[in-house]
Amino acid sequence: MRKTHRVPTAIAVLLLLAGLAACKTTSSPHRQVDDAAIKASVKAKLASDVRLSTLTNVEVNSTNGIVTLAGKVRSDEERRMAGEVARSVDGVVRVDNNLQVEGH
Repeated sequence: MRKTHRVPTAIAVLLLLAGLAACKTTSSPHRQVDDAAIKASVKAKLASDVRLSTLTNVEVNSTNGIVTLAGKVRSDEERRMAGEVARSVDGVVRVDNNLQVEGH
């Protein structure tokens, strides 16, 4: 009789653990705030750089300190400079520069 209770109890524990694991986010609230600040800083630096201030078609995202740049730029030089600006922001771990040069 004891063995029959072990199976349902074990199943219940496994379901509880699976449910708790599913509720876990991939980043802490502090990290999420950092990502928002990183994104804002990268956008501000891109806008303040006279050479890059015309980059209105650039999308910036940050996840766990990894910045992704996407959109279109006019030249390889603009693409390179945008990546350098993003790398210069505190908290940036890596930059995935997915900017596309128009006409390429």
